[in-house]
Amino acid sequence: MMNEYCINGLTIKENLLRLAGEGNKKFTESLHPGIENVLGVRVPALRQLAAQIAKDDWQAYLQSADTFYMEERMLQGMVIGCLKIKDVEEYLSLVSGFVPLINSWSVCDTFDFAGKQRFVDRNKERVWQFLEGWMKSDKEYEIRFGVVMAMAHYIDADYIQNVLQWMNRIDHEGYYVKMAVAWALSVCYVKFPKETMLLLKENRLDDFTYNKALQKITESFRVSPEDKDIIRDMKRKVVK
Repeated sequence: MMNEYCINGLTIKENLLRLAGEGNKKFTESLHPGIENVLGVRVPALRQLAAQIAKDDWQAYLQSADTFYMEERMLQGMVIGCLKIKDVEEYLSLVSGFVPLINSWSVCDTFDFAGKQRFVDRNKERVWQFLEGWMKSDKEYEIRFGVVMAMAHYIDADYIQNVLQWMNRIDHEGYYVKMAVAWALSVCYVKFPKETMLLLKENRLDDFTYNKALQKITESFRVSPEDKDIIRDMKRKVVK
């Protein structure tokens, strides 16, 4: 039997249960309908624990890490997001082990690559190929992972067309996929309004995702009142 990893003199579950006492379980549960075993640990506290583990024996931690609590899944992503591994394939293989564990929007959205944009910029084509692999998935949170990471790191002059094409191509009934695509399109519009407007005028998005993207654009402080009026007029009438 594998020895359970400990830090601060406690197992990971014991650390999380201690931190949960300073968290907000009911509020966190309300943000994650249908997700079981939510502790409500605050994100900064999780990040602090993740940074500690990354400096300790993170290999032993990952080998014995559990997924019972939602925060245990978040913690795995955060630890991987702290690791300084030079070999891109070795690093992406660790990320590949984490992505299938994602079971909520917050497990997905609290992850970022170690080194963030610097890491992506050093390995731009390889990481894009990696994200495309997840956007091709048929699983809700795997697609969301690809979309959220593409939005975070690839809405730039070189990749805007790739991002827009993928947002238009993704076809999945999952609510958290649709919301991620709408969110990504709103960021595309803020940064590249002309290119994004062409897509909004002619696309294969479902009504919910399309209208939600328009709504998110109109909620942005970086879009002019005149442009917001144009966007509002583009809303599709949905017959219920």
